Amino acid sequence: MIYIKVIRNSNQLVESVTVTGHAEYDEPGKDIVCAGVSAVTFGAANAVEKLCGVALKVEQGESGFLRFILPMNVDSSMNEKIQLLIEGMLVSLKTIEISYSDFINIQTKIV
Repeated sequence: MIYIKVIRNSNQLVESVTVTGHAEYDEPGKDIVCAGVSAVTFGAANAVEKLCGVALKVEQGESGFLRFILPMNVDSSMNEKIQLLIEGMLVSLKTIEISYSDFINIQTKIV
């Protein structure tokens, strides 16, 4: 199972996203759920960097671990752009979750 944890602040802005686990939908190399989640998450992080010129703090590890932390020290206009890209990523991940709910779970926590 892939677990995605989204941390939002009291203003509902995304502060971080953490992905852990493997879908185990199919064997490695053929797992379309893992491939989809990877493409969407890495694509969004790359889009923020390429389109906004802002590098997210990214941590990667074993067993499907990926975390990225959004910068809080950017102006409000740039923050809106970054948030829009990340919200687009979350819409895509939710679409995957709807179709493959036995293999992916998205949780949101407000801090």
